[in-house]
Amino acid sequence: MKRLFGVLASVALLAVPAAADDDMARALDSEVADLKKEVLALNRELFLLEEELLFPANSQVALFVSMDVGDFFALDAVQVKIDGKEVANYLYSEREVEALIRGGVHRIHVDNLKSGDHEIVAFFTGTGPQGRDYKRGAELTFEKGLGAKYMELRISDRQSKLQPEFFISEWE
Repeated sequence: MKRLFGVLASVALLAVPAAADDDMARALDSEVADLKKEVLALNRELFLLEEELLFPANSQVALFVSMDVGDFFALDAVQVKIDGKEVANYLYSEREVEALIRGGVHRIHVDNLKSGDHEIVAFFTGTGPQGRDYKRGAELTFEKGLGAKYMELRISDRQSKLQPEFFISEWE
């Protein structure tokens, strides 16, 4: 904090053009750049601490959406329910869908769950074969034990039936 006040005082000195010196300006620029790096590092540490406090590893469940190819289904939205309670409802932009098709993964929800059996139901809305509106669901009952649990909501093409398939699976 003392360093921040020192930098601010130096900035005040630069406000007077007669007192501004090139070396002093370079030194101040360097200090400001160093201060920005420190603020970014602190922000990163605070984000990680917040994640650990809000979602402890022992009770954490994270849900991810992925797509494999995407020839038979154009994704518009995903709705997720855990134990009958809606926890996520996400509308995708064209850029986000393109990123998913290229292999990206979207973290749609993070939650804390007690140990025991739970049910995930996901509804996928979009455009299916022949340009028709398409809404399909997938469900999975899983047991939450100790430690974090990672689940994938995957959309893939089934070439043999020329239809999309929707799965929910646990990551090991």
